[in-house]
Amino acid sequence: MKYIISWVLRFIPRKFIQLFAHRLIKIYSIFLTGNKVYCPVCDHSFRHFLPYGRLTPRENALCPSCLSLERHRLMYLYLKNETTFFTDKPKLLHIAPEYCFIERFEKHLGDQYITADIESPLAKVKMDLHDIPFEDNTFDAVFCNHVLEHVKDDVRCMQEIRRVLKPTGFALCQSPQRYDLATTYEDASITDPREREIHFLQDDHLRIYGRDYGTQLEKSGFTVEPVNLIEKLGLAESQKMALPLEEIIYVCRK
Repeated sequence: MKYIISWVLRFIPRKFIQLFAHRLIKIYSIFLTGNKVYCPVCDHSFRHFLPYGRLTPRENALCPSCLSLERHRLMYLYLKNETTFFTDKPKLLHIAPEYCFIERFEKHLGDQYITADIESPLAKVKMDLHDIPFEDNTFDAVFCNHVLEHVKDDVRCMQEIRRVLKPTGFALCQSPQRYDLATTYEDASITDPREREIHFLQDDHLRIYGRDYGTQLEKSGFTVEPVNLIEKLGLAESQKMALPLEEIIYVCRK
């Protein structure tokens, strides 16, 4: 299964994966009945999660019910445990919306929920993150996960997110990181797609952030609060939900 998923992620256009993958995976989920792992997003338990990844698929990563990954489950728990997101009805801009969240956020927020992306068929608004087509101080929250590593000018995009965020709001802008790197790594001279996969995890990534990612967000004017939710949850519970044990949540405010 992990080799099939790896091949699909590398060679099938993402828009087709977004439209059709969930149907096939949900059918396969009937073979994973069990209670060794738990997904807090869809409230389902399984014998194990599915593998996920391009070059080296991660074991026990993808929920076969809602398609949440480790980072999605961590973010959901942060919103549920550490914010008033699910008790209030914030106006939310969700950039590159993840399948596992769309239906849940729409049900909770209604017309307060706006999805946007430059190419995703799941988004309602077509938008270039370098030039967000909304007025200053429009949104209570902005979610922009695993996008900034793709864009030409990440600082400009961060500034645009900050611009449309209300002074009382917050943004979550998670991105892939290599924790063995002290600083963010870019190299435009590497043009071969397979080489870019090796250096940047995907051939369409323009950079890979290091441990300085929080500092990079601050360069755009954000005040950044790093949150280690794994410490709060504990190792056993984090492993039960297959959360990313090293990942820090960077809560960005004006």
